[in-house]
Amino acid sequence: MPLSHIRVLDLTIARAGPTAVRLLADWGADVIKVEPPGGQSVTGSRHGPDEQNLHRNKRSLTIDLKHSDGHAVFLELAAQVDVVVENFKADVKHRLGVDYDTLKAVNPGLIYASISGFGQDGPYAERGGVDQIVQGMSGLMSITGEPGSGPMRVGIAVSDTSAGMFLGQGILLALLHRERTGEGQWVHTSLLEAMMSKLDFQGARYTMTGEVPGQQGNDHPYQTPMGVFPASDGMINLAASNRRLWERFCLALDATELAEHPDYQTSRERRERKAALKEDISKLTSQYTVAELVEKLNAKGVPCGPINTVKQGFDDAQVRHLGMVKPAPHEELGDLSLVRSPINLSRFPHAEAFKRAAPDPGCDSDVVLAEFGITVERIEALKTAGAI
Repeated sequence: MPLSHIRVLDLTIARAGPTAVRLLADWGADVIKVEPPGGQSVTGSRHGPDEQNLHRNKRSLTIDLKHSDGHAVFLELAAQVDVVVENFKADVKHRLGVDYDTLKAVNPGLIYASISGFGQDGPYAERGGVDQIVQGMSGLMSITGEPGSGPMRVGIAVSDTSAGMFLGQGILLALLHRERTGEGQWVHTSLLEAMMSKLDFQGARYTMTGEVPGQQGNDHPYQTPMGVFPASDGMINLAASNRRLWERFCLALDATELAEHPDYQTSRERRERKAALKEDISKLTSQYTVAELVEKLNAKGVPCGPINTVKQGFDDAQVRHLGMVKPAPHEELGDLSLVRSPINLSRFPHAEAFKRAAPDPGCDSDVVLAEFGITVERIEALKTAGAI
Protein backbone atom coordinates (compact mmCIF):
# COMPACT_ATOMS: atom_id res chain seq x y z
CA MET A 1 0.00 0.00 0.00
CA PRO A 2 1.27 3.53 -0.71
CA LEU A 3 1.47 4.46 2.99
CA SER A 4 2.60 1.12 4.40
CA HIS A 5 5.92 2.69 5.47
CA ILE A 6 4.18 5.33 7.59
CA ARG A 7 3.47 4.89 11.30
CA VAL A 8 0.87 7.13 12.96
CA LEU A 9 -0.19 7.85 16.53
CA ASP A 10 -3.84 8.88 16.53
CA LEU A 11 -4.89 11.00 19.53
CA THR A 12 -8.08 12.25 17.89
CA ILE A 13 -11.64 12.08 19.17
CA ALA A 14 -15.07 12.98 17.74
CA ARG A 15 -15.23 13.06 13.91
CA ALA A 16 -12.99 15.57 12.15
CA GLY A 17 -9.67 14.19 13.39
CA PRO A 18 -10.60 10.53 12.88
CA THR A 19 -11.68 11.37 9.32
CA ALA A 20 -8.16 12.61 8.56
CA VAL A 21 -6.53 9.57 10.13
CA ARG A 22 -8.90 7.19 8.33
CA LEU A 23 -7.46 8.41 5.02
CA LEU A 24 -4.02 7.28 6.18
CA ALA A 25 -5.25 3.98 7.62
CA ASP A 26 -7.22 3.07 4.51
CA TRP A 27 -4.10 3.42 2.38
CA GLY A 28 -1.86 1.24 4.48
CA ALA A 29 -0.42 3.41 7.25
CA ASP A 30 0.10 1.64 10.58
CA VAL A 31 -2.31 3.71 12.64
CA ILE A 32 -2.27 3.25 16.41
CA LYS A 33 -5.23 4.82 18.12
CA VAL A 34 -4.05 6.10 21.52
CA GLU A 35 -6.91 6.44 23.97
CA PRO A 36 -7.32 6.67 27.75
CA PRO A 37 -8.00 3.48 29.72
CA GLY A 38 -11.70 3.17 30.38
CA GLY A 39 -12.49 6.29 28.37
CA GLN A 40 -15.83 6.81 26.68
CA SER A 41 -16.24 7.95 23.10
CA VAL A 42 -18.27 11.00 22.16
CA THR A 43 -19.56 9.28 19.00
CA GLY A 44 -21.16 6.24 20.61
CA SER A 45 -20.27 2.61 21.21
CA ARG A 46 -17.11 1.26 19.59
CA HIS A 47 -19.29 -1.51 18.17
CA GLY A 48 -21.73 1.00 16.65
CA PRO A 49 -21.76 2.23 13.02
CA ASP A 50 -20.17 5.62 13.72
CA GLU A 51 -17.11 4.30 15.56
CA GLN A 52 -16.64 1.39 13.17
CA ASN A 53 -16.81 3.76 10.21
CA LEU A 54 -14.28 6.17 11.71
CA HIS A 55 -11.73 3.78 13.18
CA ARG A 56 -11.51 0.81 10.81
CA ASN A 57 -8.02 -0.37 9.85
CA LYS A 58 -6.54 0.98 13.10
CA ARG A 59 -5.08 -0.67 16.19
CA SER A 60 -5.75 0.51 19.74
CA LEU A 61 -3.36 1.27 22.58
CA THR A 62 -4.64 2.60 25.91
CA ILE A 63 -2.33 5.01 27.76
CA ASP A 64 -3.06 7.39 30.63
CA LEU A 65 -1.25 10.49 29.40
CA LYS A 66 -1.82 12.16 32.78
CA HIS A 67 0.24 9.45 34.46
CA SER A 68 3.98 10.22 34.47
CA ASP A 69 4.87 6.69 33.36
CA GLY A 70 2.18 6.78 30.69
CA HIS A 71 3.44 10.10 29.38
CA ALA A 72 7.01 8.80 29.36
CA VAL A 73 6.12 5.76 27.28
CA PHE A 74 4.10 7.93 24.90
CA LEU A 75 7.17 10.09 24.27
CA GLU A 76 9.16 6.94 23.49
CA LEU A 77 6.55 6.01 20.90
CA ALA A 78 6.37 9.53 19.47
CA ALA A 79 10.12 9.46 18.92
CA GLN A 80 9.71 6.50 16.55
CA VAL A 81 6.67 7.44 14.44
CA ASP A 82 6.12 9.56 11.35
CA VAL A 83 2.87 11.31 12.21
CA VAL A 84 0.94 12.34 15.33
CA VAL A 85 -2.62 13.59 14.84
CA GLU A 86 -4.61 15.38 17.56
CA ASN A 87 -7.64 17.62 17.99
CA PHE A 88 -7.29 18.79 21.59
CA LYS A 89 -7.81 22.38 22.65
CA ALA A 90 -4.49 24.22 22.88
CA ASP A 91 -4.42 24.29 26.67
CA VAL A 92 -5.25 20.59 26.91
CA LYS A 93 -2.43 19.38 24.65
CA HIS A 94 0.06 21.57 26.53
CA ARG A 95 -1.24 20.35 29.87
CA LEU A 96 -0.88 16.75 28.72
CA GLY A 97 2.57 17.42 27.30
CA VAL A 98 1.71 16.25 23.79
CA ASP A 99 2.02 19.62 22.01
CA TYR A 100 4.16 20.09 18.91
CA ASP A 101 7.19 21.64 20.62
CA THR A 102 7.34 18.83 23.18
CA LEU A 103 7.14 16.09 20.56
CA LYS A 104 9.44 17.88 18.11
CA ALA A 105 12.12 17.83 20.80
CA VAL A 106 12.15 14.01 20.72
CA ASN A 107 11.45 13.64 16.99
CA PRO A 108 12.55 16.57 14.77
CA GLY A 109 11.24 14.85 11.63
CA LEU A 110 7.74 14.41 13.06
CA ILE A 111 4.67 15.49 11.11
CA TYR A 112 2.38 16.85 13.82
CA ALA A 113 -1.19 17.40 12.61
CA SER A 114 -3.97 19.27 14.40
CA ILE A 115 -7.64 20.05 13.89
CA SER A 116 -9.48 22.62 15.98
CA GLY A 117 -12.83 24.33 15.81
CA PHE A 118 -11.63 27.81 14.94
CA GLY A 119 -7.85 27.79 14.52
CA GLN A 120 -4.78 27.50 16.73
CA ASP A 121 -4.80 31.18 17.64
CA GLY A 122 -7.07 34.21 17.41
CA PRO A 123 -10.08 35.41 19.42
CA TYR A 124 -11.97 32.11 19.18
CA ALA A 125 -9.01 29.74 19.57
CA GLU A 126 -10.10 28.51 23.00
CA ARG A 127 -13.71 27.86 21.99
CA GLY A 128 -14.99 24.37 21.49
CA GLY A 129 -16.16 23.92 17.92
CA VAL A 130 -18.73 21.42 16.70
CA ASP A 131 -20.06 20.88 13.21
CA GLN A 132 -23.43 22.62 13.41
CA ILE A 133 -22.03 25.68 15.20
CA VAL A 134 -19.50 26.13 12.40
CA GLN A 135 -22.10 25.50 9.70
CA GLY A 136 -23.96 28.48 11.12
CA MET A 137 -20.96 30.75 11.67
CA SER A 138 -19.50 30.19 8.20
CA GLY A 139 -22.68 31.31 6.42
CA LEU A 140 -23.45 27.85 5.05
CA MET A 141 -26.80 27.55 6.82
CA SER A 142 -27.88 30.93 5.41
CA ILE A 143 -27.65 29.61 1.84
CA THR A 144 -29.15 26.18 2.56
CA GLY A 145 -32.88 25.55 2.35
CA GLU A 146 -35.83 27.09 0.56
CA PRO A 147 -35.97 30.89 0.20
CA GLY A 148 -37.62 32.47 3.23
CA SER A 149 -37.62 29.24 5.23
CA GLY A 150 -34.91 30.29 7.66
CA PRO A 151 -31.45 28.76 8.05
CA MET A 152 -31.03 25.04 7.51
CA ARG A 153 -28.15 22.72 8.42
CA VAL A 154 -26.69 20.40 5.81
CA GLY A 155 -27.73 16.79 6.41
CA ILE A 156 -24.20 15.51 7.03
CA ALA A 157 -21.38 16.67 9.34
CA VAL A 158 -19.91 18.62 6.46
CA SER A 159 -17.51 20.85 8.42
CA ASP A 160 -16.13 17.90 10.38
CA THR A 161 -15.57 15.73 7.34
CA SER A 162 -14.25 18.61 5.22
CA ALA A 163 -11.71 19.60 7.88
CA GLY A 164 -10.68 15.95 8.14
CA MET A 165 -10.15 15.67 4.41
CA PHE A 166 -8.14 18.89 4.29
CA LEU A 167 -5.95 17.79 7.20
CA GLY A 168 -5.35 14.44 5.49
CA GLN A 169 -4.19 16.31 2.39
CA GLY A 170 -1.97 18.52 4.54
CA ILE A 171 -0.34 15.48 6.15
CA LEU A 172 0.43 14.01 2.73
CA LEU A 173 1.93 17.34 1.59
CA ALA A 174 4.11 17.46 4.70
CA LEU A 175 5.25 13.87 4.14
CA LEU A 176 6.24 14.72 0.57
CA HIS A 177 8.20 17.73 1.84
CA ARG A 178 9.94 15.57 4.45
CA GLU A 179 10.97 13.02 1.82
CA ARG A 180 12.78 15.82 0.01
CA THR A 181 14.24 17.69 2.99
CA GLY A 182 14.06 15.45 6.07
CA GLU A 183 12.18 18.23 7.85
CA GLY A 184 9.10 17.67 9.97
CA GLN A 185 6.48 20.35 10.54
CA TRP A 186 3.18 21.27 12.17
CA VAL A 187 0.15 20.89 9.88
CA HIS A 188 -3.16 22.27 11.08
CA THR A 189 -6.58 23.33 9.95
CA SER A 190 -9.94 23.98 11.56
CA LEU A 191 -13.63 23.41 11.00
CA LEU A 192 -14.08 27.13 10.35
CA GLU A 193 -11.27 27.33 7.78
CA ALA A 194 -12.62 24.24 6.04
CA MET A 195 -16.12 25.68 5.76
CA MET A 196 -14.99 29.10 4.57
CA SER A 197 -13.09 27.28 1.82
CA LYS A 198 -16.05 25.02 1.05
CA LEU A 199 -18.25 28.04 0.35
CA ASP A 200 -16.35 28.07 -2.94
CA PHE A 201 -18.07 30.16 -5.64
CA GLN A 202 -20.70 31.33 -3.17
CA GLY A 203 -17.90 32.75 -1.06
CA ALA A 204 -16.21 34.27 -4.11
CA ARG A 205 -19.46 36.05 -4.99
CA TYR A 206 -19.02 37.99 -1.77
CA THR A 207 -15.24 38.42 -1.73
CA MET A 208 -15.11 39.66 -5.32
CA THR A 209 -18.33 41.62 -5.73
CA GLY A 210 -19.78 42.16 -2.26
CA GLU A 211 -22.89 40.16 -3.19
CA VAL A 212 -24.33 38.23 -0.24
CA PRO A 213 -25.80 34.95 -1.55
CA GLY A 214 -29.15 33.80 -0.25
CA GLN A 215 -31.16 30.61 -0.17
CA GLN A 216 -31.95 29.04 -3.52
CA GLY A 217 -33.56 25.84 -2.30
CA ASN A 218 -33.18 23.08 -4.88
CA ASP A 219 -32.43 25.49 -7.72
CA HIS A 220 -28.95 26.37 -8.91
CA PRO A 221 -28.08 30.01 -8.11
CA TYR A 222 -27.15 30.84 -11.72
CA GLN A 223 -28.09 28.10 -14.14
CA THR A 224 -31.64 27.44 -15.31
CA PRO A 225 -33.19 24.95 -15.57
CA MET A 226 -31.16 23.03 -13.01
CA GLY A 227 -32.91 21.63 -9.98
CA VAL A 228 -35.68 19.41 -8.70
CA PHE A 229 -38.78 18.67 -10.77
CA PRO A 230 -41.78 16.41 -10.19
CA ALA A 231 -42.43 13.10 -11.91
CA SER A 232 -45.70 11.20 -11.74
CA ASP A 233 -44.30 8.92 -9.02
CA GLY A 234 -41.59 10.97 -7.34
CA MET A 235 -39.02 13.69 -7.96
CA ILE A 236 -35.95 14.05 -10.18
CA ASN A 237 -32.93 16.28 -10.55
CA LEU A 238 -32.21 17.53 -14.04
CA ALA A 239 -29.72 19.93 -15.61
CA ALA A 240 -30.47 21.53 -18.97
CA SER A 241 -29.07 25.00 -18.49
CA ASN A 242 -27.13 25.72 -21.67
CA ARG A 243 -28.42 25.95 -25.25
CA ARG A 244 -27.31 22.48 -26.28
CA LEU A 245 -28.79 20.76 -23.22
CA TRP A 246 -32.01 22.76 -23.45
CA GLU A 247 -32.52 21.71 -27.05
CA ARG A 248 -31.84 18.07 -26.17
CA PHE A 249 -34.21 18.26 -23.19
CA CYS A 250 -37.06 19.53 -25.37
CA LEU A 251 -36.28 16.90 -28.02
CA ALA A 252 -36.18 14.04 -25.51
CA LEU A 253 -39.66 14.88 -24.17
CA ASP A 254 -41.20 16.02 -27.47
CA ALA A 255 -41.64 19.45 -25.93
CA THR A 256 -42.09 21.43 -29.15
CA GLU A 257 -44.11 24.14 -27.42
CA LEU A 258 -41.36 24.76 -24.87
CA ALA A 259 -38.66 24.68 -27.54
CA GLU A 260 -40.49 27.31 -29.59
CA HIS A 261 -41.74 29.43 -26.68
CA PRO A 262 -40.67 33.03 -27.38
CA ASP A 263 -39.82 33.67 -23.71
CA TYR A 264 -37.31 30.79 -23.45
CA GLN A 265 -35.09 31.19 -26.50
CA THR A 266 -31.84 32.14 -24.76
CA SER A 267 -30.15 31.15 -21.53
CA ARG A 268 -30.59 34.67 -20.25
CA GLU A 269 -34.32 34.67 -21.01
CA ARG A 270 -34.75 31.30 -19.34
CA ARG A 271 -32.88 32.57 -16.28
CA GLU A 272 -34.90 35.78 -16.08
CA ARG A 273 -38.17 33.84 -16.36
CA LYS A 274 -37.09 31.11 -13.98
CA ALA A 275 -40.33 30.82 -12.02
CA ALA A 276 -42.55 30.55 -15.10
CA LEU A 277 -40.15 28.16 -16.80
CA LYS A 278 -40.03 25.93 -13.75
CA GLU A 279 -43.81 25.76 -13.68
CA ASP A 280 -44.00 24.87 -17.37
CA ILE A 281 -41.30 22.20 -17.05
CA SER A 282 -43.03 20.73 -13.99
CA LYS A 283 -46.26 20.31 -15.95
CA LEU A 284 -44.31 18.42 -18.57
CA THR A 285 -42.17 16.20 -16.33
CA SER A 286 -45.12 15.25 -14.12
CA GLN A 287 -46.53 13.31 -17.08
CA TYR A 288 -43.67 10.80 -16.87
CA THR A 289 -42.42 8.42 -14.21
CA VAL A 290 -39.01 8.89 -12.61
CA ALA A 291 -37.66 5.89 -14.52
CA GLU A 292 -38.98 7.23 -17.85
CA LEU A 293 -37.43 10.65 -17.31
CA VAL A 294 -34.08 9.22 -16.25
CA GLU A 295 -33.97 6.98 -19.31
CA LYS A 296 -35.24 9.48 -21.88
CA LEU A 297 -33.13 12.43 -20.77
CA ASN A 298 -29.86 10.57 -20.21
CA ALA A 299 -30.30 8.89 -23.60
CA LYS A 300 -30.14 12.37 -25.13
CA GLY A 301 -27.17 13.44 -22.98
CA VAL A 302 -29.21 15.53 -20.53
CA PRO A 303 -28.06 14.90 -16.93
CA CYS A 304 -30.98 13.55 -14.94
CA GLY A 305 -31.23 11.36 -11.86
CA PRO A 306 -33.67 10.16 -9.20
CA ILE A 307 -33.76 11.57 -5.68
CA ASN A 308 -33.03 8.49 -3.64
CA THR A 309 -33.20 7.55 -0.02
CA VAL A 310 -29.90 6.43 1.49
CA LYS A 311 -31.04 2.83 0.99
CA GLN A 312 -31.86 3.47 -2.66
CA GLY A 313 -28.49 5.20 -3.07
CA PHE A 314 -26.57 2.15 -1.87
CA ASP A 315 -28.84 -0.17 -3.89
CA ASP A 316 -28.19 1.81 -7.10
CA ALA A 317 -26.67 -0.28 -9.90
CA GLN A 318 -23.71 2.07 -10.42
CA VAL A 319 -22.92 2.25 -6.70
CA ARG A 320 -22.97 -1.55 -6.54
CA HIS A 321 -20.74 -1.73 -9.60
CA LEU A 322 -18.24 0.63 -7.94
CA GLY A 323 -18.12 -1.64 -4.89
CA MET A 324 -18.54 1.19 -2.40
CA VAL A 325 -19.37 -1.21 0.45
CA LYS A 326 -16.75 -3.64 1.73
CA PRO A 327 -16.77 -6.09 4.64
CA ALA A 328 -14.63 -5.46 7.72
CA PRO A 329 -13.93 -8.57 9.84
CA HIS A 330 -14.79 -8.24 13.53
CA GLU A 331 -14.12 -10.99 16.06
CA GLU A 332 -17.43 -10.54 17.89
CA LEU A 333 -19.74 -8.95 15.33
CA GLY A 334 -18.69 -10.87 12.22
CA ASP A 335 -18.25 -9.09 8.89
CA LEU A 336 -19.40 -5.47 9.09
CA SER A 337 -20.39 -3.60 5.92
CA LEU A 338 -18.54 -0.27 5.74
CA VAL A 339 -18.10 2.39 3.04
CA ARG A 340 -14.71 2.30 1.30
CA SER A 341 -12.43 5.19 0.45
CA PRO A 342 -13.61 7.04 -2.70
CA ILE A 343 -10.02 7.31 -3.97
CA ASN A 344 -8.99 4.89 -6.73
CA LEU A 345 -5.34 4.13 -7.52
CA SER A 346 -4.51 1.95 -10.54
CA ARG A 347 -1.46 0.46 -8.81
CA PHE A 348 -3.44 -0.36 -5.66
CA PRO A 349 -6.91 -1.76 -6.47
CA HIS A 350 -9.32 -1.87 -3.56
CA ALA A 351 -9.15 -5.11 -1.60
CA GLU A 352 -12.19 -7.32 -1.29
CA ALA A 353 -12.36 -6.47 2.41
CA PHE A 354 -10.95 -4.04 4.96
CA LYS A 355 -7.92 -5.29 6.84
CA ARG A 356 -9.68 -4.95 10.18
CA ALA A 357 -12.73 -3.47 11.84
CA ALA A 358 -12.37 -0.73 14.46
CA PRO A 359 -10.48 -2.11 17.46
CA ASP A 360 -11.82 -2.43 20.98
CA PRO A 361 -9.98 0.02 23.26
CA GLY A 362 -6.61 -1.35 24.33
CA CYS A 363 -6.93 -4.66 22.50
CA ASP A 364 -3.55 -4.21 20.80
CA SER A 365 -1.64 -2.61 23.68
CA ASP A 366 0.75 -5.47 24.44
CA VAL A 367 1.61 -6.16 20.80
CA VAL A 368 2.09 -2.49 19.91
CA LEU A 369 4.30 -1.70 22.89
CA ALA A 370 6.44 -4.75 22.20
CA GLU A 371 6.91 -3.55 18.61
CA PHE A 372 8.28 -0.29 19.97
CA GLY A 373 10.81 -2.14 22.11
CA ILE A 374 8.97 -2.09 25.44
CA THR A 375 9.80 -5.27 27.36
CA VAL A 376 7.18 -7.66 28.73
CA GLU A 377 8.30 -6.88 32.27
CA ARG A 378 7.90 -3.15 31.76
CA ILE A 379 4.49 -3.61 30.14
CA GLU A 380 3.32 -5.51 33.21
CA ALA A 381 4.75 -2.80 35.48
CA LEU A 382 2.95 -0.10 33.49
CA LYS A 383 -0.30 -2.03 33.85
CA THR A 384 0.22 -2.42 37.57
CA ALA A 385 0.86 1.30 37.92
CA GLY A 386 -2.30 2.11 35.94
CA ALA A 387 -0.32 3.92 33.24
CA ILE A 388 -1.68 1.69 30.45
